[in-house]
Amino acid sequence: MALEALAAQGLVVFALLIFLALLVAYVAGVGIGRWHQSRTEATVEATSFVTNGLLGLLAFTLGLTIAMAQGRFEARRASSLAETNAIGTAWLRASSFEHPRAAEIARLLESYTRLRLEFVEAPLKLAEVERLSAEANRVQGVIWGHVTAITRERADPLTAALQASINDVFDQGAAQRWAFAAPIPGELLIFLMGMALLTIGTIGYQFGLKRLGAPTLAVLLVGVWTGAMVLVADLASARFGAVRPDSALYEWTLQGFQGGVVIPRLP
Repeated sequence: MALEALAAQGLVVFALLIFLALLVAYVAGVGIGRWHQSRTEATVEATSFVTNGLLGLLAFTLGLTIAMAQGRFEARRASSLAETNAIGTAWLRASSFEHPRAAEIARLLESYTRLRLEFVEAPLKLAEVERLSAEANRVQGVIWGHVTAITRERADPLTAALQASINDVFDQGAAQRWAFAAPIPGELLIFLMGMALLTIGTIGYQFGLKRLGAPTLAVLLVGVWTGAMVLVADLASARFGAVRPDSALYEWTLQGFQGGVVIPRLP
């Protein structure tokens, strides 16, 4: 996605480029409008009508895009909570009965949680993300091998519950990976950027027709739309920006593993 790749270079750089592009569109619109100053009043009224329509469509597109970006962000948060809950449940069940393979499963789940923590905090580097995913898949295979061995040795309700919990861990891991990889459609972001340029340019054209410069208002308007575009890019991405899913859930899960399971004496 071109806009996301551009934003990945840094939100400050991205904001500056968007601001300059919108400002150039406004200045160009003012210049063209002043060149057409001799037009009739009907032309000014028609331009005002078109400008209002473009502003309404731009606001609708921006609202739709922000809603989609917010949805992606919430999906990442929800999948993190579901995954850590699944890991915690599987660890408790693996620690609930005496078996050397069950103890190994619990240990591997701790290593797996650290891998998932690194995955959530990983930057926008495809090689690093793929490495962490491959290592998680390897650990999953080892864990499932131990579960299979236990199931063949003792097919009881406790083993079935452990098997179901481990399967849920793997399912939630896949859901989390999808939540981090699913982007906003690039066509929508490109359309939003094109609409912003066209609308700001049309506003400048209208100001030029009316012989209004209004540089302060222009900078304010361009700054607001730049902030909106940066917010969309920030919310939409899982790997860069200031608005990222909190990894504290995985840290809390690891803290819960410390000390193991202590069985108290009967009173």
